[in-house]
Amino acid sequence: MNEIPAVKPRNPSTGLLRRLFDLPPAQYDAAENWVSFGSRTPRAVRRASSVVLIRDSPKGVETYLGYRPGGSPLGSVAFPGGSLEADDERDIPWYGPTLSEWSKRLGILDQRLVRAHIVCAIRELFEETGVLLAGTDELSVVENCDSEDWMAVREAVAGQDKSLSDVLAKRGLGLRTDLLRPLSHWISPNFALRRFDTRYFAAALPVRQEPSLLRGKGIWATWQVAAEVIAQRNTTALGDAAGAPDTKGLPLSMITTPAVEVFLEKIASTRGTVAYLSVRRELKSYHPELVQVGGKFYLDVTTTTAAEGGGLGRGR
Repeated sequence: MNEIPAVKPRNPSTGLLRRLFDLPPAQYDAAENWVSFGSRTPRAVRRASSVVLIRDSPKGVETYLGYRPGGSPLGSVAFPGGSLEADDERDIPWYGPTLSEWSKRLGILDQRLVRAHIVCAIRELFEETGVLLAGTDELSVVENCDSEDWMAVREAVAGQDKSLSDVLAKRGLGLRTDLLRPLSHWISPNFALRRFDTRYFAAALPVRQEPSLLRGKGIWATWQVAAEVIAQRNTTALGDAAGAPDTKGLPLSMITTPAVEVFLEKIASTRGTVAYLSVRRELKSYHPELVQVGGKFYLDVTTTTAAEGGGLGRGR
């Protein structure tokens, strides 16, 4: 790991920008050990999926953010998501692009892994928020998933007492995979003690559904106007709102991951939900690198400066 004197565009002609993100305090010890003992074999990654849930509002596009305890690789404040489970590979009722089509979109040859990432994304979204991307056919979406019965189902799926495939089959539902849009692929830094290999997706909030915390496990979650979060990213507003010991008094970069901050920037730059979901993206992979500047640790990532969905702004 070498110190770098400045942060400049690596390739201005292509709109790529090299950026430094603050390292959350909880990761300082791991970073110092990585440097002190020299580069070693990184810990194994767990495959994961995460969903950027969005909706339009008078103030701009909102996204659903929640607190994740325990130093989650997705960030202390992050989008719904989690690691793949064995049941995610099971055959499941399916509406939308075929596995072959999804394989091309994600750049993954193993179609079992493709299915697992997509099922995981929809399952984690359902567990954590109650939002279910499923219907009885390719044109319908289930409604009003906020009853006591649905909460009990969420608890059972989260506790692995029931599989999502069994829940869907019992109700005659299939996954609406066409409601998901692939965004990008992020791998946790090598020094991290817990590492994810995460596929991020976006989805609009379905009509007549509203997210809610999972009973007994959810701590804090809320809709946030992406443009407002970005405008206030150097303040402690979001961290104080989450109210957790590892978020209070800290700016955005210190309570989340570069992935979350980049997605918030892109959402803030878009004209609306439809525009954001309609963008044709080249699926990119990102692997933040630990660097040290002036004795302080940062995560070094090269991102694109282009807005998504018709906006004119760019990242910081």
